[in-house]
Amino acid sequence: QVQLVESGGGLVQAGGSLRLSCAASGSIFSFYDMGWYRQAPGKQRELVATITVGGSTNYVDSVKGRFTISRDNAKNTVYLQINSLKPEDTAVYYCAADRLMAAVFRRTPAYWGQGTQVTVSS
Repeated sequence: QVQLVESGGGLVQAGGSLRLSCAASGSIFSFYDMGWYRQAPGKQRELVATITVGGSTNYVDSVKGRFTISRDNAKNTVYLQINSLKPEDTAVYYCAADRLMAAVFRRTPAYWGQGTQVTVSS
């Protein structure tokens, strides 16, 4: 079992930055591939960034160059640095974990956090 707790969301003006954190507990964090998703009102949940156990990263095209995913296995935490925020980035952001990256890409990871709200004002 893995428990995930996100933090770092908030209200920010367009052009600003936020760093989201996702703290994991309950199992060996370094064994898990991780992903950040977001869900805007009325839209499907979207996978925006992933990081493997080895540190390889991947991003959806709409966030490339603005979002950076990273992990600190010593702190059992994955981060999402979001720069140059846009109003369309407004969403609830969720982190997720699975032993298989394929499950993260299929949007069926074994473990989800509760989400953190990011609101970007224009």
